[in-house]
Amino acid sequence: MAHKTARSAYKNLIERLNQFPQGAPPSETLYKILEMLFSEEEAEIVAQLPIRPFTVAKASRILGRDETETEKILDELASRAILLDARDDEDNKRYILPPPMAGFFEFSLMRTREDLDQELLSELLHQYINVEEDFIKELFLSAETRPGRVFVQEEVLSRDNLIHTLDYERASHIIETAKHIGVSTCYCRHKMHHLDQACDNPLEICLTFNTAADSLIRHDHARRVDTEKGLELLNRAREEGLVQFGENVREEPSFICNCCGCCCEALVAVRKFGSLNPVETSPYLPEVDGESCTGCGKCIEACHIDIITMKTPETEEESGKSPDRESRRDEKRIEIDRDICLGCGVCLRACPNDSLQLKRREREIITPVNSIHRTVMMAIEKGQLPNLIFENQAFASHRAMAAVLSAILKMPPAAQALASDQLKSRYLEKLISRLS
Repeated sequence: MAHKTARSAYKNLIERLNQFPQGAPPSETLYKILEMLFSEEEAEIVAQLPIRPFTVAKASRILGRDETETEKILDELASRAILLDARDDEDNKRYILPPPMAGFFEFSLMRTREDLDQELLSELLHQYINVEEDFIKELFLSAETRPGRVFVQEEVLSRDNLIHTLDYERASHIIETAKHIGVSTCYCRHKMHHLDQACDNPLEICLTFNTAADSLIRHDHARRVDTEKGLELLNRAREEGLVQFGENVREEPSFICNCCGCCCEALVAVRKFGSLNPVETSPYLPEVDGESCTGCGKCIEACHIDIITMKTPETEEESGKSPDRESRRDEKRIEIDRDICLGCGVCLRACPNDSLQLKRREREIITPVNSIHRTVMMAIEKGQLPNLIFENQAFASHRAMAAVLSAILKMPPAAQALASDQLKSRYLEKLISRLS
């Protein structure tokens, strides 16, 4: 009976997580992960909490406990980065339950800890994310709006490109405008270290910002750095040839990871499911200058997702293509898979002959305004908008509901129609019709 009760607590927690667009498909491995991160009582408590920010008073009412006891429980969870505790300028505190990723999965390995068997946890996370794959497909492929996006390396942009690059497209701007900056151990490489598969790329290199950073810093899951140090770390990551991957929002993104194709979950997803475009790209694509390219292959070595290949007349003949009659047998030509390319610019830094240049993509890339906007877009695309608003009690306040409505009204007509249909709201229909 006790086993069934414990199973029920974790089942309830999984159901709660899956009411949010970034959920976690059930599996035996997921149960084992959650049992490591949450006690049975904590799982039952967290299963009842709103997904969006909430106060001690609200949690107290939901849990049926007094506020002193409730705050003690919430603070304990925040100390282990299961929850984030956000504070405004007046030191008012709200708690946030982050999604599994980017969220409490990563936070569990963003420092060395004695309270967790991190080797076992790494094995379980690898099994759940990289072997079973249901989670990574759900995270990166289940909605048209992607949770993360790639930043272009600014140093390789031409003067004309720099002029047309928007502030939110620059990783340096994110750092320069962040209220709080934290640096932590790279979750991905730390996990692979426990699996004896780690690469030689820097470990303490991943950055968190603003509310998330402030909470992680206060509970020793991140180290506070200033703007100058943050830019220095960004520059080091670029010099190491790493890809900058961050939250897919324009305003106040919560993280920028410095990724490698061998360890980092986002790029691993691209390598596996590249044709499905699991992450949002930068606005740029590289083009090859065939006159100056010597076919040295440096760009191929630098590419983290293996979408640059070397072509010769001989290989084209083998693939059934007819080589140019002017070609010699020893000529080499670089070919880039433009349908998968992230537009990160790493290949340009590696090229010794400046034979690559970035061009703005023809398609327009729509970046959500903020985390609420992105979450609402993903919820609409997955048919979960009613859950997000009503069942979770996530947006019960007028202020939060106004933010949701504002996000919906910024969307294209097709998305607005989906939202209206899911909510079956006459009020929303009237708002949309007035703006049409």
